[in-house]
Amino acid sequence: MHEHFFQCPHCWEEISMLLDTSIRHQKYIEDCEVCCNPIELEVSFEVGELVGFSATMG
Repeated sequence: MHEHFFQCPHCWEEISMLLDTSIRHQKYIEDCEVCCNPIELEVSFEVGELVGFSATMG
């Protein structure tokens, strides 16, 4: 697992999420822990290293 910090696209608060490094490419929606609005996450890993991350309004 990899902890990643970023700003919520809705409330602009810094939040963190645990990302699963065993899945090379992921796209899913998760709610912000601060404002509860949906965030669409797209994550890419190569050899366990984070190489791509986007968080947009879901």
